[in-house]
Amino acid sequence: MAREGTRTGSRGGTGRKVAARCGLAARGVLYVLVGVLAIRVAFGAGGEEADRTGALQELADKPLGGFLVWTVGIGLVCMMLWRLSEVVFGAAGPDGDKASKRLLAAARTVFYGVVAFSVLSFAAGSGGGRSGDEQSRDVTSKVLDLPGGPWWVGVIGAGIAIGGIVIAVRAALRKFRKHLAMDQASDRTRKAVVFLGVAGGVARGAVFAAAGAFIVHAAVSFDPSQAKGVDDTLRAFAETPAGPWLLVLVAAGLMLFGLFSWAMARWPRV
Repeated sequence: MAREGTRTGSRGGTGRKVAARCGLAARGVLYVLVGVLAIRVAFGAGGEEADRTGALQELADKPLGGFLVWTVGIGLVCMMLWRLSEVVFGAAGPDGDKASKRLLAAARTVFYGVVAFSVLSFAAGSGGGRSGDEQSRDVTSKVLDLPGGPWWVGVIGAGIAIGGIVIAVRAALRKFRKHLAMDQASDRTRKAVVFLGVAGGVARGAVFAAAGAFIVHAAVSFDPSQAKGVDDTLRAFAETPAGPWLLVLVAAGLMLFGLFSWAMARWPRV
């Protein structure tokens, strides 16, 4: 069985590794930029949306901005294709052929497909008009109007919140180490990458958990305005008793997760 898992994992190995590296690098760009924008929000130094749309606009405003946005979009398509390859051929590792692993890979394929479509739409000039907060409220409103809508919204919100908690816990337990091929890296480098993975993963999980909780609140109150996208979710951290410093902490964590994504792109185990 171990031999079969190795053979399956090696199919298309070079192509999968290239796709993984491109996708992880693109993901890292978005998280670093969202973190930077969130820190600006915390100190009142910027009015940009601290979400994917704001990050793409930040890129677009730079020299060769259009090219950079297209590059990120193509990178996320590669991310989708990598996850799709895990559905078809199985993920790396001895348990990569398990049904649960393939199901998780399928969910990630859909997620990154949606994200890639959003980024490419922005690059083409047809997807940058509405913020993530507006989209979140609109989708929540439409689902609430369906038969059993509040239940559907509540289940979705609970799923996102639980997913965020799982992300944070797995990061704290350093489960990501099995996805890194760092045997040849120095001990100091490995420790630095582990720090990035823990701090960044916990921050990322906290954002997902908070966003899911807001969606559950929207379902319970039957009020779509309570649903929040990434920008409003991040701003909510600044409204806690800890004030803007909690937002700074979370924003720094998102930047660290972006750096961790680049480290994964450098040492992927696929």
